[in-house]
Amino acid sequence: MANNNKTDFSDPHNSITVAPDRPAFKEWLPCIGIAIAAFVFNTSEFAPIALLSDIAKGLSISEAKAGLLITIYAWVVALASLPLILIFAGVERRKLMAVLLILFIISHLLSWQSYNYTLLLVSRIMVACMHAIFWSVAAPMAVQMAPEGHRSTGLGILATGGSLATVLGLPFGRTVGLYMGWRTTFLFIGIVAFLVLILLIFVLPVLKSNNSGSFKSLPQLVKRPALMGIYILTAIMITAHFTGYTYIEPFMINIAGLNENAATVGLLIFGVAGIGGSFLFSRYNEKRSLFLMGGSVICVSISLLLIYPLAINIFTVFLLFTFWGISIMIFNLVFQDAVIKIAPDATAVAMSIYSGIYNIGIGSGALFGGTVSTHAGTQYVGMAGCFIGLLAISFYFLVIRRHLQGRI
Repeated sequence: MANNNKTDFSDPHNSITVAPDRPAFKEWLPCIGIAIAAFVFNTSEFAPIALLSDIAKGLSISEAKAGLLITIYAWVVALASLPLILIFAGVERRKLMAVLLILFIISHLLSWQSYNYTLLLVSRIMVACMHAIFWSVAAPMAVQMAPEGHRSTGLGILATGGSLATVLGLPFGRTVGLYMGWRTTFLFIGIVAFLVLILLIFVLPVLKSNNSGSFKSLPQLVKRPALMGIYILTAIMITAHFTGYTYIEPFMINIAGLNENAATVGLLIFGVAGIGGSFLFSRYNEKRSLFLMGGSVICVSISLLLIYPLAINIFTVFLLFTFWGISIMIFNLVFQDAVIKIAPDATAVAMSIYSGIYNIGIGSGALFGGTVSTHAGTQYVGMAGCFIGLLAISFYFLVIRRHLQGRI
């Protein structure tokens, strides 16, 4: 029987071109390049989580105040994502990536030279603006550059790059911070970003900003109940997740009793598990996306509930991190994919709103987790996050699921 997924090359007049089942490696290079950029951006975003205690000590501030670096960063992304992408939506993507990385490098050099809290905060705000634009266009770019018929795999590669930030970037950054000082971590991120800039110049094609959307797209997007539901659910669920995750480093050391090396391994396991989540997404998303959506919301909430009860020894902590890392990665991917499917006519604008709302969740979670940690104790951040997670579960099954039936 003929394979309908391949072009019949025996007919020289055949004008139908369909991607082969197994694209050549070079066809994946643009997706791999943007995934490496995602690795750098995510490493930078979450570096303060891995260095929270060191930054607090180095600047003579509380851990809660150091945690505000994460909150303010996230809220800047939330506020800047839509305005910035409306300004830059029409810019050719290869050129846009080059400019973003140059400004990203400059910002990290400033972080490296930050010897007071205010200067560090200013440099992080600059990085946040670059982050806002990058994550507005990264997922649509991955889908657009992926070989035909391999959309989910393209997103999975992007997600793997982001996940490797916790596998390699954060442990490496934490190790550099422990032995050479936390400022040096930001210098290293800037150096890696420069290397990524060179890579992208060679592997990214000239990519027009097709179907990016504009200010005129906003009224149409607001009228899509499924999209609005995803935005609301994401804000709730990510607030829940980061209520616990932001303070996971001091939790591992102060509550679970792990030493600094074991805490680093814990972050590594969380990131490796995320790669497993991206594999599951790539394999099952096309046929079981609704199952992955509901399952990820439930599993992230369960993970938050179990943080404190499973802090009895190193093995249960690492087992939990495996389950949690898989769950949050599937959540991130399946809902990003849903946004792109629901808004194919304005992907950059829709994703900029999603990125902004996601970061509202990060900032809110970091702030709420800091409040719980300060007034009740770090051991309760997971339980507080789980309470918010229950709201997300209810909202998904009572509101969102019916809007998504037959849409994705």
